[in-house]
Amino acid sequence: MIILQGGTVFGADQGVADVAVENGRVVEIGAVSAGPDDRVIDCTNAWVGPGLVDVHVHLREPGQEWKEDIASGSRSAAAGGFTTVVAMPNTEPAVDSGQMARYVHDRGIEAGVVRVVPSGTISLGRAGKKLSHIDDLWAAGVRIFTDDGDSVADAGLLRRAMEYIAELGGIVAQHAEDPGLAGHGHMHEGAISSRLGMIGLPSMAETIIVERDIRLVELTGCRYHVQHVSARATIDVIRRAKAAGLPVTAEVAPHHLAFTDRLVESMNPVAKMYPPLRSDEDVAALREGLADGTIDCVATDHAPHSAHEKDVPFEEAPRGVIGLETAAGAINTSCALPMEDFFDRMAVRPGQLLGLDTGPLAVGSRADLTVFDPALTWTPETFVSKSANSPWIGHELTGRVRSTIFDGQVSFQLGEDAP
Repeated sequence: MIILQGGTVFGADQGVADVAVENGRVVEIGAVSAGPDDRVIDCTNAWVGPGLVDVHVHLREPGQEWKEDIASGSRSAAAGGFTTVVAMPNTEPAVDSGQMARYVHDRGIEAGVVRVVPSGTISLGRAGKKLSHIDDLWAAGVRIFTDDGDSVADAGLLRRAMEYIAELGGIVAQHAEDPGLAGHGHMHEGAISSRLGMIGLPSMAETIIVERDIRLVELTGCRYHVQHVSARATIDVIRRAKAAGLPVTAEVAPHHLAFTDRLVESMNPVAKMYPPLRSDEDVAALREGLADGTIDCVATDHAPHSAHEKDVPFEEAPRGVIGLETAAGAINTSCALPMEDFFDRMAVRPGQLLGLDTGPLAVGSRADLTVFDPALTWTPETFVSKSANSPWIGHELTGRVRSTIFDGQVSFQLGEDAP
């Protein structure tokens, strides 16, 4: 038996208690007496809650395993307190068939430290021309469909996908970025891009796609999820859609809550991501939207790139940053959510998108658990991930995951699996 001792438990009583785990389930919450063969994990001053869920990660396998693979990405996720991650389908080849989805699922089982859930593409090969093998993907367990990395620009194709996926009960997740407006932008369009003489990417490119797609949600009734929201105007659109009772959800990435486009002034390619870092006003609106629940969940958009790929001039660098290992600390540092909201946005609501029971802990709950110390300060320098393209290197964070339990087994322990 594993006993998580003396933490503040996210549960019905939400007080300091011990949590006992056995045979993949929570078997006792309260004052638990440890036996000689039990493993006791000290959780003093820490929060104990459901395992974190990330609905947006790039594990790069198949096709780009030098950046990350499913095994290394799974270990990175466990180090960040995650017990379930959704793998994006923009691999090489893309996950546009049941065969590819089953490959990702099976590789996750082989890794064995987190639950790896495959998503599938909306269009064949992510080319935006023909629908992917949606029935085949559904039969393989796919419930989230996205062409992440690109928007589905063809509204007619997206309408057909929404109609089909709505009948099945799935979710369309959109990388909202109008390609015509986005052009060849490298950063947020604003005063700083003008001063740097760099082509900017306007926030309107995101908002206009979400506005269009919500009209299609009204038409089709399809569940719709906005990926990596970055713009204040987009939040306003989502807020109105929710007020109208439409089945719309949204995520925000930790880096969009922590940094603004001023980070780009360093010209460090680690500051290049899409959507780009935006203005102070956008960041303030994102924090407000996460706090009031307009934005449902945090998703890292973990996007590994090797050092040689990022070690180029800013304009030539690939977009994206890693985020699994720093997410919990980054959210705690930038947003300081109370325990209830922290677990709600990082475990409960993203789990609900996937149909998982990730609510407050109770006897009988699945033993996917996270132990998070909200006061522990640390400065990221090295990572379990194969890649190190993190904007938090050298930045002190407040809050760190101390332990992760997946399916009743310790998948990460600070001090053993990371210093």
